[in-house]
Amino acid sequence: MMPFKPANGLRNAHLQTLIPRFIRRKPLFTPVIQRIETPDGDFLDLAWTAAPAEHPRDKPLMILFHGLEGSFNSPYANGLLHAARQQDWLGVMMHFRGCSGEINRQARGYHSGETSDARFFINWLKQQFPDAPLYAVGVSLGGNMLVNYLAETGDESGLTAAQVISPPLDLEACSVRIQQGFSRIYQQYLLNSLKNTLAKKIIALPNAMPVAAEQVQHIQSLWQFDDQVTAPLHGFKDAADYYQQCSGLSKLHQVKIPLRIIHAKDDPFMTQRVIPLQPLPANIDYHLTANGGHVGFVSGSWRNPDFWLEKTVPEWFKKQPDPRD
Repeated sequence: MMPFKPANGLRNAHLQTLIPRFIRRKPLFTPVIQRIETPDGDFLDLAWTAAPAEHPRDKPLMILFHGLEGSFNSPYANGLLHAARQQDWLGVMMHFRGCSGEINRQARGYHSGETSDARFFINWLKQQFPDAPLYAVGVSLGGNMLVNYLAETGDESGLTAAQVISPPLDLEACSVRIQQGFSRIYQQYLLNSLKNTLAKKIIALPNAMPVAAEQVQHIQSLWQFDDQVTAPLHGFKDAADYYQQCSGLSKLHQVKIPLRIIHAKDDPFMTQRVIPLQPLPANIDYHLTANGGHVGFVSGSWRNPDFWLEKTVPEWFKKQPDPRD
């Protein structure tokens, strides 16, 4: 597989992180949208690369779990799904609750260790496509969530292989890092989106939320949001408890299927603490690059940028053994 080399003039970590949003302003295709009901009376909105009923039942299916406040419109999301479609695979992204443009019905939302929706979704897919290899990709928060899911399910994950891109495997370290320097710009962007969604949920479910409407404007960091909203809403004592329980780094040895982790040393959302120090099991392929930013990995040149992830992700999956052989 071709190693990552940053585009000429785009070596800077922040350029790598931000440039995809300027290059790819519109999704590469129009998805097929489907809504499925969850066991607790909520819903999950799916974005498919094609109508699932028309897909050959034995061809690979690639699942995507997006990052914090992401959606199909995120450049990496429709880009990776489009890459799956180019392989003649069926691609599908599960929007986390509240991320598809409509507020979810229940008070609970999603977080970096919340695996019950992923478990329900993957089991649902297995019923729809019992003969298809299932590949899964998790990006950023979705990557850490996927590590949690793989650690919890072991040999019973239902997946053939998985890849995680820029996962914040040490949540506390990443929460501190994003409050520093230029990274505060990213924090503010994500926080504004989270607070906007929270304000809508308070209107819809005023007695079920852990904060009142007038308190939302006083939340000034992702740490505070997790401490005042994420933690109490999902059964954690506080942000520190949430970070400790849901960080994927210490759980990698529990993963049983082939897993590839892609990290960049210069990721402005992270620190060296996300990089595993102990030897990893043979089924884990750890890929650390010097450059790439956060879910950037733009190669080529200014004039002809190339999205390396959209080549390397399907290439790696194609090298994995087919369980049907």
